[in-house]
Amino acid sequence: MELKIFTFNTIQVNSYLLWDETKEAALIDCGCLYESEKNELKSFIESNGLQLKVYLNTHLHFDHIFGNPYIYKEFGLAAWANDADWHWAENIAQRVARFGLLYDEKIPALGRILNDGDEIHFGKQRIVAISVPGHSPGSLAYYLPQHNMLFSGDALFRDSIGRTDFPDSNHTLLLTSIKEKLFTLPKDTVVYPGHDRSTTIEYESEYNMFIR
Repeated sequence: MELKIFTFNTIQVNSYLLWDETKEAALIDCGCLYESEKNELKSFIESNGLQLKVYLNTHLHFDHIFGNPYIYKEFGLAAWANDADWHWAENIAQRVARFGLLYDEKIPALGRILNDGDEIHFGKQRIVAISVPGHSPGSLAYYLPQHNMLFSGDALFRDSIGRTDFPDSNHTLLLTSIKEKLFTLPKDTVVYPGHDRSTTIEYESEYNMFIR
């Protein structure tokens, strides 16, 4: 399994591109806001001869879906995600404006609604969707059991957890999600969060002071 990490837009979202020897690829959370970022992503895909087959969103907060219209137009892929966050996508222009940014794209409808336990396949790979509500109602993490890799979105970070000060967030629910859904994974699972650096389940379960 190959992994390329891009960090896009002013909120520094991690966008993850995965592929295997078949050259089929999956993309998680395309945060491309600027043309230079879109060109960087496209150039990498083309120069490595990859076929983008799956596009996933961990959740639908605007910084993680800036690139959804581009992925749809350029590669013909609508995002797969949970639809409990769809109101964020519908009202993206207003939400972005509060952060002093302009955004005039319309987010395409979801191509597939994912729920807890759903499986996604590309190449020779299998991804399992894990429901981790709390940061947002529809938050999903994506787990590759064969590679001990977890893409946690904004649920779990190195030494931290996702924000729960949004109107539809729930702090208690987020802690429960992390403890019951993520900390039960193998300890050597590498966690790739929506922002900042990677970590492991073992480290966070032992040292993350936000989870008690």
